[in-house]
Parts: sequence; C-alpha cells; structure tokens
Amino acid sequence: MNKEKKILGLGNALVDIMTQLESESLLLDFGLPKGSMQLVDKAKSDLVVAGTKHLKTSLAAGGSAANTINGLAKLGANCGFIAKVGKDSFGEFFSNDMIASGIKPFLIESDTESGRAIALISPDSERTFATYLGASVELSDKDLKPEHFSGYDYLHIEGYLVQNHALIEKALQLAKTENLLVSLDLASYNVVEENLAFLQEMAKKYVDILFANEEEARAFTGRKEPSEALDIISESVDIAVVKVGKFGSLIKKDGIKYQIGIIDVNSKDTTGAGDLYAGGFLFGLMNGLDLEKSGKIGALLAGNVIEVIGAKMNDERWAKIQAEVDKIIA
Repeated sequence: MNKEKKILGLGNALVDIMTQLESESLLLDFGLPKGSMQLVDKAKSDLVVAGTKHLKTSLAAGGSAANTINGLAKLGANCGFIAKVGKDSFGEFFSNDMIASGIKPFLIESDTESGRAIALISPDSERTFATYLGASVELSDKDLKPEHFSGYDYLHIEGYLVQNHALIEKALQLAKTENLLVSLDLASYNVVEENLAFLQEMAKKYVDILFANEEEARAFTGRKEPSEALDIISESVDIAVVKVGKFGSLIKKDGIKYQIGIIDVNSKDTTGAGDLYAGGFLFGLMNGLDLEKSGKIGALLAGNVIEVIGAKMNDERWAKIQAEVDKIIA
C-alpha cells in the first residue's frame, strides 16, 4: 500500500472545553437549550467558563476538520492543517496539540482571541455547546497560498466554513490547481439550508467525496429517505457517503451502493463521531482500500470515540484501534 499520500485539512481552530455537568440546572442559568449548539460572544463565553470552574473539565484541539485530521494522524497518515488562531494561550495550546499529534500546522495569527467551544455534557451524555468562534471565523481567501496545498494529495474541508463563500471557492480552486482530491463534510443542516445553491454548485464543480448525516443529506437534496438522498448526492460527486447513526452508513460510487454497519459500543458522548468516521474512511481511501473496508475503518473510529468524553482518545485505545485496522486491511 502507498503510505506516502498526504492530506491537508481546512477548518475552524477551536479549543474544546469538555465540561461534565452534575445537573442540567446550569443550562437554564446560562439560557442554553439542552442539546443545542449556540454561537455566543466573548462575554457569554467568559461567563460560562467562570460559571463552570468548579466542574471537571478537559481541553482538546477541536473543530470538525481538526478532529478528522487528528484521527488520520493517529493512524499514521501524513497531515497538515490550515486555520486561524489568536495570539493567546488557546492559540498556543491548539498549535502544540497539533504538533504533538504529528500534524503540520499552517496557523495564521489574529489579534482576536482564539475560538473555543464549551461542551456542557449532561449526566445522560447529551451535549450542549456554547461556541465562541473568535479568530477562527476570520480565516479568509486572502490567507490561502498555493504553497499551502503543494505536495498534498487530498484536501478535507468542514462545512462550517461555508458561510465564507470566497474562502471555500479559493480553497477548492487552489486544491484543483494542485491536483488534490477534495473531501467535504457538510455542517449542520441549517448551515446547508442557508448556503444550499452555493454548496450544490461547489460540489458539482470541485468535490470528489462528500459526507453528510441524515439531516444534512435531506437539506442538501430535499429527500427524506437517506438512500434517495445518497442517489442524488452521487450525481454531483465521485463518492457519496450518508451517515445514518445507529444504522451505520451508506456509500455510493459508480452506481454501486454499499451499506456499512456499526460496531457494538457503550455510548458516552457522540462528540466527533462523524468527524472520526470521515477520518477512518479517508485513511482507507488514501491507502488504496476498497469502499467497504474504508467504511469499516470509519465505523471503527466512530464507534470508539463515542465511548469516551470528547473527540480525543488516549494512546491505549488508539493501539487497540490500530490492531483492528490491521485486521481490516489484511
């Protein structure tokens, strides 16, 4: 297998502050609807941080595409990542976390504070996010340079960036100029709805691999049934993937459909499940595996990450995952 393929990520640089709640009363105090992802300003973010100081917390470099790239790096892939951070401790943490994971960071600095996502985890594992995008949202088309893309084989973009049309289009054009295969993971369904015409145009012109969950696939195609949505997505891209939660995932390429199951797990927190699925799937493709084996590696990573709090897993778990990946590859 060719292990020399390289993948570049483009996404929001967020530091995840995973916070385990003792009860849900704090959500009411902060005015955060349980299970929602609320964009907040710096003042509200600081308020939530101060109000949860007494609780058990952990930090991790996060953001959708960053989670995917981290998973790929843990499997041994050669990875880079483009994002924007502040000149502060969160930005430094994000950079150091990337380097420690073996990822080459292309981080543009801003005077605005770094982005952070406070994940408030209820006792029943439901996550409620208070997200301050900060510097991450300032990444622009003017920050992207051809040399960022040179030498890479794949580009993976998170859909949360899609509100910045100029940034997305410039990244896709630069990727194609350098002959990269493009992977796009759609963001939440409301982001898809708000940018539908643009997303459909970009998918048709530039995207090779498109990931969506059920709600995102429905928003993108107008079809409720995941299988029907998959058919429509596959008309625009080379490989279409629709993730269907406990029912696994559906993949289509060249008119052929594959259904991939899930692994048996004890779910604690679904943070990063879709991101890690994409990481496992792309790892398979980068190493010349067929779609079924690539899907199984995606399911393996997704299943493991929901057994831990947050989108990061320890080295012991990664060693077990690697052993299972080796079995799939064999």
